[in-house]
Amino acid sequence: MLVIGAKGFAKEILEVLHQLKMTEGTVFYDDVNDFLPEDKVHDLFPILKKMSEARNYFSTHDSKFTIGIGNPILRKKIKDQFENIGGEFTSLISPFAKIGHYGNVIAKGCNIMTGSVITSNVKLHTGVLINLNCTIGHDSELGCFVELSPGVSISGNCNIGDYANIGTNATVLPNVTVGKNVVIGAGAVVTKDIPDNSVAVGIPAKIIKQRSQIND
Repeated sequence: MLVIGAKGFAKEILEVLHQLKMTEGTVFYDDVNDFLPEDKVHDLFPILKKMSEARNYFSTHDSKFTIGIGNPILRKKIKDQFENIGGEFTSLISPFAKIGHYGNVIAKGCNIMTGSVITSNVKLHTGVLINLNCTIGHDSELGCFVELSPGVSISGNCNIGDYANIGTNATVLPNVTVGKNVVIGAGAVVTKDIPDNSVAVGIPAKIIKQRSQIND
């Protein structure tokens, strides 16, 4: 598998690959940081630096890739770039996450990290990132490229819009809708619906500013 990114969250992706016994043949891609030609992640895993190298990897080794970088909008852009050169956007789910047996739907390219809990009738759209120790209650739906930071709690019957970014240890109470392109601050408690393109913080969460609309 090709992991996009070679620092930070990408190393947590590597841990999940290790848990799944899928590290053989793993390579990383990073054209942003200044790595030397001989550099490897943990001195074991090669780092590709050019799109031509990634294209060759897809055609000769393995077409699967996952994204080891946060930021919902950036993840969408990366997904499109690497699909366009032959990559297959692939979900990666820790075996130490707990996922219920009934009614759950997980689309392509989702990352579900260690310690997270998904109960039942939960729908995750393309590219969702569920970080360490998050919980998602029954009948909730997370839109494309939603990012949950560590320790987020999404209660039952919630709807989280595309590209929303929920901060560490935030809580969304039952039957709440968080709109598209919303940022929820760390530790916030969301007690009522938050409209698209908003930033909300605090207990209870209150809107403090607006964001530019996404044209996707």
